[in-house]
Amino acid sequence: MTPTRRSFLLAPALGLVPFRIESSLKLPALLPVTRLLFGGDVMLSRHVAAVARKQADPAWPMRGVAGLFSSADIAFVNLESPFSDRGRTVEDGMVFKAEPEMIEALSIAGIDVVSTANNHSRDRGSHGLEFTLDLLAKAGIAAVGTGLTAEASHQGAVLQRNGVRFGFLAYTFDQSNGNYSDRDERIAMLDADRMTMDVKSMLGRADVVAVSMHAGWEYYRRPNPWQQKFARAAIDAGASIVVGHHPHVTHTAESYAKGIIFYSLGNLVFDQLQRKETQRGAIADVRFIGTRIVSYGMIPIEIVQTVPKVVY
Repeated sequence: MTPTRRSFLLAPALGLVPFRIESSLKLPALLPVTRLLFGGDVMLSRHVAAVARKQADPAWPMRGVAGLFSSADIAFVNLESPFSDRGRTVEDGMVFKAEPEMIEALSIAGIDVVSTANNHSRDRGSHGLEFTLDLLAKAGIAAVGTGLTAEASHQGAVLQRNGVRFGFLAYTFDQSNGNYSDRDERIAMLDADRMTMDVKSMLGRADVVAVSMHAGWEYYRRPNPWQQKFARAAIDAGASIVVGHHPHVTHTAESYAKGIIFYSLGNLVFDQLQRKETQRGAIADVRFIGTRIVSYGMIPIEIVQTVPKVVY
């Protein structure tokens, strides 16, 4: 007799159980997606710190985006202001100093890695550079682009997520902010040849490499030729991602060869309230399955009284 729907419905009443075949074939588990978020310039001094003090909350500058950054597998920003426990509180001017308690802004957002290579790296002198590295390490935040030695500044950091090793390197076009005539070798400079060596070396320790680039013309809406040359050289060397900052305004992203370049993410936390463009930035959102980029985009943010908020 050929089984029919009716015969299967009658089976329990007859004390019979339909025969079921189970396959031993196991379907592969879904591969995890690894999400990386990159923010632009974070400056925790001057009016930004004054607003946080008024709120009696050192974490205030990042509260508006803390949930978003914390949702990432790895979160990265450019730290534009060195920390120091020496000297007066800085309320104005172009030489920055972040008070030690302002590290809470990075911690509440779950920031995993920061670039400390930028034109403000030496704003608090040698002590500030070393103090910043120590404070970040105690908070469990990796710093790239500066180090206690010249060699360490080029070592970068490697973080493993979902079985993939992600390596981070950082470089800056300037380290003096107009205050020094000498050069501190503990700050990685924008040198394409040295960066290429670093990327190739990093690929011996990491599966994916991201390069941070502090470069460009301030307030100019397009990347300049030097930015393009350095960023593309990083991808040619084997990097998968290049993230830029310093212009304080956003630039477009570029898909190049096997990588993606975000020339400038603009500001994330800053007090440049004199221009509309400097109060808007972007967070780069890059997602991987294994070592392959499967999607990327830019999440727009608006800075409201020094605090970034996602624009929906």
